[in-house]
Amino acid sequence: MKKLLIAALWVVPGVASAQFDEATLAKTPVKSSPVAGNVHIFEGAGGNIGVSAGPDGILIVDDQFAPLVPKIRAALGKLTKGKDKTPEYVLNTHWHFDHTGGNAIFGREGTIVAHKHVRTRLMNGLESAAMGIKIPPAPKEALPVITYDQGISIFFNGEEIQVTHLPSGHTDGDSMVYFTQSNVLHLGDQFTGDKYPFIDLESGGSLEGYLRNVERVLQTLPAGVKIIPGHGAVSGRQELETFAQMLRDTVELVKGKQAAGKTLEQVKAEGMPEKYKSWGDGFLKPEQWLTVAYQSLSGQKPEPAKKPEEPKK
Repeated sequence: MKKLLIAALWVVPGVASAQFDEATLAKTPVKSSPVAGNVHIFEGAGGNIGVSAGPDGILIVDDQFAPLVPKIRAALGKLTKGKDKTPEYVLNTHWHFDHTGGNAIFGREGTIVAHKHVRTRLMNGLESAAMGIKIPPAPKEALPVITYDQGISIFFNGEEIQVTHLPSGHTDGDSMVYFTQSNVLHLGDQFTGDKYPFIDLESGGSLEGYLRNVERVLQTLPAGVKIIPGHGAVSGRQELETFAQMLRDTVELVKGKQAAGKTLEQVKAEGMPEKYKSWGDGFLKPEQWLTVAYQSLSGQKPEPAKKPEEPKK
């Protein structure tokens, strides 16, 4: 059966072996929960979807996987009491497949908006040595038709929706989406709650850039804002502060060990501080997080993925 690599672009081989075939996705529910104002969150498989539903129609932030589109439509129908199931706008926070997998379907009916690098990377696809995968170029329908450099505003459902580029963090094409009246911020994979994030070095990401972006967000974060992470539960300032501190601690730790001449294998063996033990229960184990950090801070290219062993019959 055809395999769909969930998180193929936000994990590396061995980071998470979560592979979902279409039968598995068919059993995956899409849960809708209110966040604030016009905004809801849809949780299924892949990245969290932000939803604005109101008199102007529907706008969504990210769209998970194509096999989940019927369930996303059903959830939109419930939200609008059957009036609408089709988004007028789809905003992509970045190009990874667990956030853009529904583009090819929704793009036939609505307008896809994203940073210019998202369009370029979707057009080109990716052959990743680190992940051991080949992502083919996306079809025309899946490509953003409106792109921007620094940012863009969309006035929709009674509020300004501010989309702002966050450079060279998770990738080189990340954006945050702020719903100004609802006071909700969708950060995409620039924030993953209390779990180690994946930083896609092959798509222009970097650990120090990632940290700069989070600190930039904290400097301008409105009081009482609700934050939708790329993965994980709706959060607030306190959770983002804790996340930022983990990033700072990682940079300091790894830079110090590199200055002392320690190899990647030594750094992985010594591990992360005990207080971050539970952070390894998500996408990345501590040694995998340290690998990404070490490679980013030293300018190393990700190592080719090891071929997985064939399952025993």
